[in-house]
Amino acid sequence: MGGVSAADRAERVPKQDRSRATRQRLLEAAVACLAEHGWAGSTVSVVAERAGVSRGAAQHHFPTREDLFTAAVEYVAEERSTALRALFPEGAAAGDRRAVVAALVDLYTGPLFRAALHLWVAASNEEQLRPRVTELESRVGRESHRIAVELLGADESRPGVRETVQGLLDMARGLGLANLLSDDTARRERVVAQWAALLEQALR
Repeated sequence: MGGVSAADRAERVPKQDRSRATRQRLLEAAVACLAEHGWAGSTVSVVAERAGVSRGAAQHHFPTREDLFTAAVEYVAEERSTALRALFPEGAAAGDRRAVVAALVDLYTGPLFRAALHLWVAASNEEQLRPRVTELESRVGRESHRIAVELLGADESRPGVRETVQGLLDMARGLGLANLLSDDTARRERVVAQWAALLEQALR
């Protein structure tokens, strides 16, 4: 009745590592495909090929297309949240608020936002996708708001502060939409500067 041998244990760890690595490649490939090709052009087969794995291996990790793409956008959203926190490990002093606003706006101008937008459009037409994307968006939105409050040093017990932070995130999303069609960098920089100035007044 011997237990698991050392050799078996040694084999299992790399197998788990390989499985994790495969899952991560699939998630990253799914987000890239969604950002570049939209929902219609992003199938499990296309993602598997891009990730360098078989379709069967992809379906082992994500049985359905909806599983794959909701997990992919959530995964990268978590990665971006981690990266954003790492930019300001001590939170934001008053003098850093412009940098925080710029970093928050950047969250909505990269491939993650583009991929998420395709997912939202698909969810508006796909009944089985909609509740999953709605729930995902709600969670990502709450996390973004929480990070913004922390980084800005905002006191939400004060009247109007919560709405001010939410307005900042809504504005950032709008700038992200504008950037989809053309490079909006110059206007974005002016708006970021103005929002930073407004926040200095609202949060002091």
